[in-house]
Amino acid sequence: MKKTRLKSLLAGPGETVKQAMQRMTEAGEKIIFVVDRAGALLGTVTDGDIRRSIINGLDISAPVSGVMKAAFISIDDGTPCLRKKAKELMKKHFIEYVPVLDGKRRVVDMVSWIEFFNGNGNGNGNGCDRQDTPIVIMAGGKGTRLDPFTRILPKPLIPLGDKPIIEHIMDRFHEKGFYRFMLVLNYKKEMIRMYFGENRHPYEIDFIDEDEFCGTAGGLHLLRDRLQGTFIVTNCDTILEADYREFFRWHRDKCNLMTIIGSHREVVIPYGVLQMSKGLFVDIREKPKFDLFINTGTYVVEPEILGLLKGGAFINMDELISLAKDRYSDRVSVFPHWGGWFDIGQWDEYRLSVKHLEGREGDV
Repeated sequence: MKKTRLKSLLAGPGETVKQAMQRMTEAGEKIIFVVDRAGALLGTVTDGDIRRSIINGLDISAPVSGVMKAAFISIDDGTPCLRKKAKELMKKHFIEYVPVLDGKRRVVDMVSWIEFFNGNGNGNGNGCDRQDTPIVIMAGGKGTRLDPFTRILPKPLIPLGDKPIIEHIMDRFHEKGFYRFMLVLNYKKEMIRMYFGENRHPYEIDFIDEDEFCGTAGGLHLLRDRLQGTFIVTNCDTILEADYREFFRWHRDKCNLMTIIGSHREVVIPYGVLQMSKGLFVDIREKPKFDLFINTGTYVVEPEILGLLKGGAFINMDELISLAKDRYSDRVSVFPHWGGWFDIGQWDEYRLSVKHLEGREGDV
């Protein structure tokens, strides 16, 4: 690993959990190393450590030292057959990363599990095994937030760079081995069918037609006889930069019936916010920042949830989530995600997404 990239994964114990999340995102890794002033390793923090802490109520402005694991597995830089030994340690302890330390306990390198499997998958050429989990894309809405474009094109076919939005979404799933897609269609559905009919793609597509507009979740009732196992639902205007397989594993580990993918956003109020007591001025906070987890419109779902839908009835996803929570209580949870998330269904985000994708493709 390059020294500059490795350096970006080193954090002081006083840094916040939020800063650690940002480090992971920028480096594209799932671990950071907490070091003292001399650079000696104090502990490790993985994305899973942070995610579990958030679920347990951790404030992400808390110091990362409260999340780190001081009992970590490492290897000395002078070890013969270092990478082979590191691989053995990863298999023995079920870990993804092993830091390489010098004589002063400083991190000089890192061995990751993916090094041994990159490009060795057996399905899509990206090192990922084929995933049989079907992906349901809700692609039937009118896309009124993107008016006037959507008077001409259905929202899934709005161009984002050199491809339509929906193809970017499908390609990201396909990069992780998913190949089965079910598209719930309604508005201008003939154009969507025609697009996929005239262009070849390396995945399987089934089209499901709504006869009436049934809301953001109602169309799922058409799939009750088609889905017997876990599936993923996503909007046709949401792009997540993540490993979708992690959502699936989290869902299974928690024995959930529904998992909502929530993405971290720092929201800035562009005004001075007044604090009052009985009408009297107490304080003013200029442009305060709030850390929130936003519903991304992506969900991992079990078929039992479809039993909550009434055929042909109009229902939005927030209502379905509430019904699921009322019926199944602790089997509906949130997967905290951080990193890239774009809601392309509104103009400001659409423009940001175009710029981001141009930069992403330039790095390839």
